[in-house]
Amino acid sequence: MDQPQKWTETIEDKHSLFDLKLKEVWKYKDLVYMFVKRDFVSSFKQTILGPVWFFINPILTTIVYLIVFGRIAKLPTDGSPPLLFYLAGVTLWNYFSSALTGTSYTFAGNAGIFGKVYFPRLVTPISIVISNLMRFGVQMFLFVIVWGYYLSKGEIHPHWWWILITPFLIFLMAVFALGTGMIFSSLTTKYKDLNMILGFGVSLYMYATPVIYPASSLTGIFKKISYYNPLTGIFECFKYSWIGVGDFSPLMLGISTIIIFVIFMIGLVIFNKVEKTFMDTV
Repeated sequence: MDQPQKWTETIEDKHSLFDLKLKEVWKYKDLVYMFVKRDFVSSFKQTILGPVWFFINPILTTIVYLIVFGRIAKLPTDGSPPLLFYLAGVTLWNYFSSALTGTSYTFAGNAGIFGKVYFPRLVTPISIVISNLMRFGVQMFLFVIVWGYYLSKGEIHPHWWWILITPFLIFLMAVFALGTGMIFSSLTTKYKDLNMILGFGVSLYMYATPVIYPASSLTGIFKKISYYNPLTGIFECFKYSWIGVGDFSPLMLGISTIIIFVIFMIGLVIFNKVEKTFMDTV
């Protein structure tokens, strides 16, 4: 009598919309590593300066902000060194914007792979967030060097808990980029023009976030609205802990945390729902 065949892997269509599939993602950790390596290497492949671009980008951007917003527009920096203030904002914003833009192309950019082989689709956006985290680490190293210079001169007064809060702030940015990116990647499978809206929207969103100005410079209704921008609490907390300036309060960071996880859960639900049928519309 034939023995019943045992399968090592079972692919099921029915699953919870809130299921993160972390165990399944962990089984494909080697694939995550391959995607991270691919994204990181391809970013400076066939370039003259290679990884040096990770330093050049924030340096040039910071110099432009220093001239335009610091010298010409004369925006306040809460008494902190303008160079360090703008570099802090640029470093954080570069990570969030690149992670968000990358995850928003999850379905459209990987349709060829998704249509040929099965693996947890969540592997792709997670690998994008991690690969951008590596770029962020390089740029953060540059920020620490400049920060150390001003610290040695006694021009800044950081708070000791920066070493504790920074990993949490980075985690919040990663979750926010992942959640928002999953929403847009799911919607763009059906509505292609959302890609153009996203690029324009990210540019506008930067000016709604205290990247080039402190939240303390806002007044009235704009200040109240800024509290509901998830990135406001993150940016202000980062500057407050590292530089010692900013209009930071635990309430602001608490609001950011709640909004970010709500957006992440919404993105997860939409992503899990669309991944089953996206090949019919992409």
